Amino acid sequence: MATVKLWTDADEDSSPAVKSVFDDIRATRKSDFINNFWRGLANDPPLLKRTWESLKAVMAVDGALDPLTREMIYIAVSTANSCSYCIHSHTTAARAHGMSDAQHAELLAVIGLAAQTNHLVTAMQIPVDEAFLVRP
Repeated sequence: MATVKLWTDADEDSSPAVKSVFDDIRATRKSDFINNFWRGLANDPPLLKRTWESLKAVMAVDGALDPLTREMIYIAVSTANSCSYCIHSHTTAARAHGMSDAQHAELLAVIGLAAQTNHLVTAMQIPVDEAFLVRP
């Protein structure tokens, strides 16, 4: 159960700031669906706007990474951060961008392996090899 009010479509009409962001979400995503994350953030319109603008600037623009790769990275980071909501929403988005069952299986294998090796190297406090040090 949410700890904040989830704004309805009727509620958004009471706030021009929220309506503006919700309208932009709808236009950007070419969908009338506003998911619960945005509906919860609507309780703080400046935070809603700031978060949407940041997400849009990273996830909804052309760039060196294609949309599917971005969504798969989002799934991996959401897994590391234990965000069930984000895992579900970005897996849905990745599937909408064409992620196959085989790609999802490989993604899960990489996430699992990275988590294991990250924990092992952290537990052993292995120093970084000189050859791996990044230098500008």
